[in-house]
Amino acid sequence: MEVKDITRTYIYSDKELDRVEGEAIEALKAHCQQPIPDPDAWLDKELRRNILLTTVDATLNWARRSSLWPVICFPACCAFELIATEASRFDISRFGMEILRASPRQGDLMITAGTLTWKMAPQVRRIYDQMAEPKWVIAMGACAISGGIFASSYSVVPGYNRIIPVDVYVPGCPPRPEALLYGIRMLQNKIAKRTFL
Repeated sequence: MEVKDITRTYIYSDKELDRVEGEAIEALKAHCQQPIPDPDAWLDKELRRNILLTTVDATLNWARRSSLWPVICFPACCAFELIATEASRFDISRFGMEILRASPRQGDLMITAGTLTWKMAPQVRRIYDQMAEPKWVIAMGACAISGGIFASSYSVVPGYNRIIPVDVYVPGCPPRPEALLYGIRMLQNKIAKRTFL
């Protein structure tokens, strides 16, 4: 088989090609003196903007004050104001208190309301003791705070604070739903200041 000698002819000479290529490289070098911004640089800004420094105390207190689980303890006349606070107009659920607990083992906030007799005092203390720690108590109404109009009776406890520690007092006979909500906000502020040392 015979091999043919094929000579190729180019339009541009090697020198011309080198010159054109060199000009293209020099133009690119002149155009690219600054580095191209990192397309992921937004991520660094996003991290700096969204990193939050806090303490364990602040985080736990925020969680606890935002999800109080109330347990009802002997609401008498104040029950109607408590029901109104639960209803849609005042909407206690916006404070994380969706459901009133039936069992003290599920609750961490006892809302005491109504007249307490010495005969029922041991049961109130037992309910308080069954609640999980940390636990808080709101004394709602004049009867819960001081015995109310029945304070001079031999059979009435002159305030729940004789039996259990009370964190917030909400005065009134009965207190309006706004007063109870204000008392809940006071309790949340008190919880926010707790420390775990």
